[in-house]
Amino acid sequence: MLGIHDYGLFVASGVLLALAPGQDTMYIIGRSLTGGLRSGVASALGINVGCIIHTLMAAAGLSILLASSPAAFTAVKLCGAAYLVFLGGRLLFAKRGTAAGPELDAAPARAGAWTAFGQGILTNVLNPKVALFFLAFLPQFISPASPAKTLAFLALGATFITTGTIWCLILAAGAARLRGFFVRNPRARGGIDRATGGLFILMGTRLAWSR
Repeated sequence: MLGIHDYGLFVASGVLLALAPGQDTMYIIGRSLTGGLRSGVASALGINVGCIIHTLMAAAGLSILLASSPAAFTAVKLCGAAYLVFLGGRLLFAKRGTAAGPELDAAPARAGAWTAFGQGILTNVLNPKVALFFLAFLPQFISPASPAKTLAFLALGATFITTGTIWCLILAAGAARLRGFFVRNPRARGGIDRATGGLFILMGTRLAWSR
């Protein structure tokens, strides 16, 4: 159907890739620990909205631009790296008792969730490696003779995003359960904020230096 082959292998590969820790995983954990379940779920959904955008871009052929143009790849990469460093700096240098980090303590929970959602989209969309991943990984499971390559691409993308969303929500719920400890222990909360901020800065630096 649609020229898709080895679908079971694709699903298994997608699950394993979702379980592998990476930039998105660290972002979801950080938001869940600092903002609770609502922000964790919002960040997970934001990440996967970013994946939907990447899937549509790849299906439309726009990701080929990133693969073929070093200038375009570098521009998107540096924007993504700068954004991660910005988020990390706010967490790392936030004063205790303020909302300068994730903006979740002083702001209403709903506003904090929307912030996490929007930041999740940006951190994913501004990572050109994700775009190239969709462009390189999904076509391996589509027959070259398929008369509906675009639909096959979208179907595989939807499958990958579905399995990824399930794992991200589990991850957010698990990390959010630990938040109570940090709420009761402000010093530990400050430590996790600084650790998360440092991790974001490290990821941004790593992304900036990637090729």
